[in-house]
Amino acid sequence: MSVSNETTASRKISGATSVASGLSSDEVSRLMRRRGEESRWWWLVPTIYIIVLLLPIYWLVNMSFKTNAEIVNSLTLYPHNPTIANYVTIFTEKAWYSGYINSITYVVINMVISVAAALPAAYAFSRYRFLGDKHLFFWLLTNRMAPPAVFALPFFQLYSAFGLIDTHIAVALAHCLFNVPLAVWILEGFMSGVPKEIDETAYIDGYSFPRFFLKIFTPLIASGIGVACFFCFMFSWVELLIARTLTTTDAKPIAATMTRTVSASGMDWGLLAAAGVLTLIPGALVIWFVRNYIAKGFALGRV
Repeated sequence: MSVSNETTASRKISGATSVASGLSSDEVSRLMRRRGEESRWWWLVPTIYIIVLLLPIYWLVNMSFKTNAEIVNSLTLYPHNPTIANYVTIFTEKAWYSGYINSITYVVINMVISVAAALPAAYAFSRYRFLGDKHLFFWLLTNRMAPPAVFALPFFQLYSAFGLIDTHIAVALAHCLFNVPLAVWILEGFMSGVPKEIDETAYIDGYSFPRFFLKIFTPLIASGIGVACFFCFMFSWVELLIARTLTTTDAKPIAATMTRTVSASGMDWGLLAAAGVLTLIPGALVIWFVRNYIAKGFALGRV
């Protein structure tokens, strides 16, 4: 049996050698050129895809340095008369720069509340089993699956009764309904990956639960906390309907301000584009600082 196998293998090798030796130099070069052309075509598709993704961002930056007349009257790849008047307006008029301050304020408040509430809840789901735990966990996720428009009217009536309309805490608490379940789900995945023996060892060494949780357990899930903060930030930063419903003037976010850029002369496109560019910067900075945590989240957690 072994002799026949060796014979078959030698025939295959000799056949492959004869085929390779039968190709002329022109045929080999033609084959190599064909493979090179195919590899170039493979690079063309992702290149076009990246251009399509980046084109709207470039066009937004392009419009932000144009006057309103140039935007309306011509379609150019770059501004012929660049101007920073749109950015000056945003940084000098309170109606504009206060929108960014308001957005950052309630986003930070929401991140702190959401993660602080999600940490003990996620620990309970990952370490303990109790009656109805799976149903409660599913109920938390169903709140996240509902669109914000469903809760806009209830939030407005409740916060009107408590005098919280047009305050930062109103928007932050409203967003907790969506961010806390997501943070619990993400953190529970990270906590389940930490062995329970660590908890038992800490208790044997005399650690109280608060000290163990803050000194030992929390650093082990730092990646999960970073990922949870990132997703909480992104939802609160881009959400418009609830934020616009619960605010009027003092706590109005930048997203709501951008929807009211109509003046007597019409829509101010350049000013709107400049506001859009500045709106992208905080999100880009957050992604830059938590990029390593997000990568670990994709590898280890529920992201």
